Amino acid sequence: MTTPQSKGLMGLALSGILVVSAVAHPDHGQNPGADITAAVPTGNGMHRYETVPGWGAMPNGELLGPTHGGVAVSKTGNVFVSTNNPRSICEFTKDGKFLRSFPEEFQGVHSLSIREEDGVEYLYGAHLAKERVVKISLDGKLVLAIEDTPEQPIEGTFKGLTAVEVTPDGRIVAAVGYGSNIIHIFSPEGKLLKSFGSKGTSLEQFKAAHGVALDTRFDEPRLLFADRENRRLKHYDLEGNFLGVFATNLRRPCAMSFHGDYVAVAELEARVTIIDKTGAPVAFLGDNPEKEEWANYKVALEDVPAGIFSAPHGLSYDPEGNLYIQDWNASGRVTKLRRVSE
Repeated sequence: MTTPQSKGLMGLALSGILVVSAVAHPDHGQNPGADITAAVPTGNGMHRYETVPGWGAMPNGELLGPTHGGVAVSKTGNVFVSTNNPRSICEFTKDGKFLRSFPEEFQGVHSLSIREEDGVEYLYGAHLAKERVVKISLDGKLVLAIEDTPEQPIEGTFKGLTAVEVTPDGRIVAAVGYGSNIIHIFSPEGKLLKSFGSKGTSLEQFKAAHGVALDTRFDEPRLLFADRENRRLKHYDLEGNFLGVFATNLRRPCAMSFHGDYVAVAELEARVTIIDKTGAPVAFLGDNPEKEEWANYKVALEDVPAGIFSAPHGLSYDPEGNLYIQDWNASGRVTKLRRVSE
């Protein structure tokens, strides 16, 4: 019989890491991960990490609540996690201390990105629940909302909005990956400038344009899209012109984050993959050997050992190269992976 502990050992073996410490079972009834005291390794080669036990514990032993959102990290290292409960967006210190939650009006933000403008940082979110793009101050105040209105109709509507990113000149890119799969580009003030894309399987179409991230690793910045159900990442220029497929044969990629020449990809089918600048995978983190847990929103937290994922949906590097990963999960799950090698 396969136990949660044996699953953790198998998954870490798949990642090429010798397990030297026991995997404890978290008490997920009240305070997930509170009884885990040993860090669990994952990754391989130059990309090795270890879990941070107890990171992100909520006050009074509460559960975080449904996670179907994103993760963003400020320049101070504070971590913002969006949820599908009235806490909406939760802020933690880099050490995992819960600081506060944002107003309920931001419940159901599907993705998060962060941008500094004139020395001030703002969160940008794809507010799936309210079919709008939001710009939010780090103290939880709405700064800008872009919606489908009679004055500015959105082709295909904003129903199914999944991802938002901001270009270096402040334009806002929004992907409707659960709906039309059209990509919209707005001015910094929210005026629609152009749209591109459609739903399908050809190279320039999307089948769940689930995530978008600004890729600055090349001579000219690019947009990198997670074309989830086509299982690939694709590059476009900042005007929406298709440049090419960057990576293929992925396990339903959802979100991306960059650190140096590498991009970490949250794959809904139970792993995080790190890909180099050529599009080649160089490391796999938290690969889950139990396929029935892949992309399983209702999987019980006690069935997923530390260092193993069930459905990575959002993620972000911090400036030091540590990773924060949010699983798509009914109870809520966020993991900090501390980098232990260069």
